[in-house]
Amino acid sequence: MPKLSSHLKILATAVLGGLALAGCGNSDSADGETTGEPQSGGTLTYASGDAEPDCLDPHYGGNYPQGLIATQYLETLFTKDEDGQTIPWLAETSEVSDDGLTHTISVTDGITFHDDTPLTSEAIKANIEHLQDPETASSTGFLAVEKVEEVEIVDELTADLHLSAPDNALEESLSMHWTAIQSPEALARDVQENCADPVGTGPFMFDSWEREQQVNLVRNDDYVLPVESDRETDQAYLDGITWRMIPEAATRYAALQSGEVDVIDNAQPDTIQSAEDANIGHLDSPRPGAANRLELNSSQAPFDDVLVREAFMRSVDVDGGIEALYFDTAPRSHSLLSSVEPLGYSDESLFTQDVEQANELLDDAGWTERDDDDVRMKDGERLEIVMPVSTNQSVPAEQSLFEQFQSQSAEVGFDMQINLLDLSSWYAALGEHNYDLVSAPYTKVGPSVLRILYHSDSIEPAPSGYFANNAQVDIPELDETLVQAEETTDDDERAELYEQAQRTVLEDHYVLPLYDQQNHFLYSADVQNMGDTSAIAAPEYYNVWLDQ
Repeated sequence: MPKLSSHLKILATAVLGGLALAGCGNSDSADGETTGEPQSGGTLTYASGDAEPDCLDPHYGGNYPQGLIATQYLETLFTKDEDGQTIPWLAETSEVSDDGLTHTISVTDGITFHDDTPLTSEAIKANIEHLQDPETASSTGFLAVEKVEEVEIVDELTADLHLSAPDNALEESLSMHWTAIQSPEALARDVQENCADPVGTGPFMFDSWEREQQVNLVRNDDYVLPVESDRETDQAYLDGITWRMIPEAATRYAALQSGEVDVIDNAQPDTIQSAEDANIGHLDSPRPGAANRLELNSSQAPFDDVLVREAFMRSVDVDGGIEALYFDTAPRSHSLLSSVEPLGYSDESLFTQDVEQANELLDDAGWTERDDDDVRMKDGERLEIVMPVSTNQSVPAEQSLFEQFQSQSAEVGFDMQINLLDLSSWYAALGEHNYDLVSAPYTKVGPSVLRILYHSDSIEPAPSGYFANNAQVDIPELDETLVQAEETTDDDERAELYEQAQRTVLEDHYVLPLYDQQNHFLYSADVQNMGDTSAIAAPEYYNVWLDQ
């Protein structure tokens, strides 16, 4: 891998004003274009429908709501440019040894954390060790840096990351806010203290947290932008951001319409459609990594039988359900990977509805008897499948889609039980393997997410207790392919290996792809220059201002 210089860093980010660094956002302002000159001042109010994080440090655990808010006050060593290429951010340069086992990273000089601690190579060491510390209980971040065996300080700004095996995805992993760089002084505190007051280098910084109501962020007046810009000042235009928790979708949208809030997330499909005629802007920013999908638990009956897995998939009409419920806001996916990932592989023929074939497959699998409820039977057991659904992560349209699957699969003899659970209960059900199929969003930049989701090692939980291989795929040949895909230095070989891995998972019917992980944000006409997104497709507000 060639060395990335600060010159390339400047060219890749170009003029920061108006540029979507991650290249995955599609935004229209309420009247179709940004109006007027930038204005300083005002507090933007953001309303989230996600469950309130129990920790504002995204190293801890590592769910998407943490990444959304942490994008405002934490920064990463790398990011994505508008073409989807990984480029330095807090890092100044990066170089990989010929054997792929050492990544040498130098940080940008002159950057200071919110607690006045200077950014040095010690921060790289402290943050990776924090992610790997079991006390941190990290999942996404831990899995991203698990190959780093040692961080060696070379000089004040430079560190060598020594790996146990080559990892061509490391810099992609270090572009995510679950691996964001925090003050070493802050990380030395108790885990819960850092959860309540994380310290980064971002354009906004933590001010206060009113539990179950809102988090208050204020502008970092000492912010130094790590890249060149034609802006007269490095500081954000906004005075601050108020991050509110409004779980009910209709209430959230009403607050936007009334002007009580400026931006909302988890916008519903029908709301997005109506917003187009209501002078409300829409940012569509699909998440990277995995597509949203149903994963079938192959470790236990009945989905330990590939015939039964395929029968379920042939019994449901995914396309019709999406068309009826999503109003063109969620194009159908036939891939394990998000549409923003260039190495995604699709095969539509694997997932077309065919009720006759579904019945034949179940007959071949031995589920030939029926009980009084017309549920198929085999050896005295009913063909019952249990699906826990997180009400915090699954919007009403998606829950309706699953109910359609429930009805359609019943036509061929499945008894699909949908259990609506809050987030903590849902995590508990997964941890106890108390499910037959599940929709479990997982966001990671790059195709290496496939190793996290389908390598047999991921059947075992990360230190947080979270495990990622929900389909319980355990295929030694697939494991080998995924490892080779991460270790190769040849781009063509990498693409071929990832296609081979995806074919294995899809053709054996472990996973039913649905659509991209949805990231729809609606914003009022007063919000200007909305569109910049981080590598994890979270909106950034450094360049946003309010038309007051």
